Amino acid sequence: MNRRNFLSKSVLAAGATSLGTTATTLASSPTNVAPYKYKLLYAPHFGMFENSAGKDLFDQLKFMADNGFMALEDNGMLKRTVETQTKIGETLAKLGMKMGVFVVDGGDNWKISLATGKKEFLENFLKTCRDSVETAKRCNAKFMTVVPGYFERNLPLGIQTGHVIDALRRACDIFEPHNLTMVLEPLSDNPDLFLRHSDQSYMICKAVNSPSCKILFDMWHMQRNEGRMTNHMDWAWEEIAYFQIGDEPGRKEPTTGEINYKSLFKHIFDKAKAKNQEFIMGMEHGNFAKGKEGEMKLIEAYQWSDNF
Repeated sequence: MNRRNFLSKSVLAAGATSLGTTATTLASSPTNVAPYKYKLLYAPHFGMFENSAGKDLFDQLKFMADNGFMALEDNGMLKRTVETQTKIGETLAKLGMKMGVFVVDGGDNWKISLATGKKEFLENFLKTCRDSVETAKRCNAKFMTVVPGYFERNLPLGIQTGHVIDALRRACDIFEPHNLTMVLEPLSDNPDLFLRHSDQSYMICKAVNSPSCKILFDMWHMQRNEGRMTNHMDWAWEEIAYFQIGDEPGRKEPTTGEINYKSLFKHIFDKAKAKNQEFIMGMEHGNFAKGKEGEMKLIEAYQWSDNF
């Protein structure tokens, strides 16, 4: 029996005996029933529970908290109105939730590449970094995703890497005074992207040499690009500041693909506990099944995977 079928049949049956209150019960339970207590700080995004909570962003935040998710990530935060950013920050504070990443997005930030060394790309990036500081203050964010962009095929790789390092050092001059951290995300979306592997990201962070430049280790991308995830995590650990989740294939919740997230979550939890660290675990994936039922199955999947 595969994990997904096991989850559907056993989690609901086991209920409070094995995992605590089930997601279905939690979603409809009285407010005096405590939410499921996760070991790790999982962060959903807006839209993930809109069938259960409605389309209002703040109802969705309350639903997340009521179901034990005590963080949020919102890639598009930078493009929201000042009023919405401020209200999200205030609501997170009231709910006791933490803000995860948003994207430092100055337009088409994949194709506008820092690897080129071109002045106009650098200036646009640094302007977006300055804008991101104000957004981070409003929504209580500490982490922002940065993607260097595409390869510049006309330049040697070492020159491109030098351009990226220089740009990131300039960005650190903006972020460091505010104790903010940009997290570099190696991606698997296509082979034209400059940053693709965790060891490459590690090397760049070492060269930048700033607490404001770290790695976002997205486990979906890293499964596709390099595998052996516990090894790569351990090698790059001192430069990792944030994790993201997505099963492969499909980029849906844990238990829907080939990645053993129960094992990975335990590895991260044990190593972080030993080092007195805390990581936000961004749920940057879709829902495997549609509607309210799919949202309940997603919650059950996280409860099962977190039960290590």
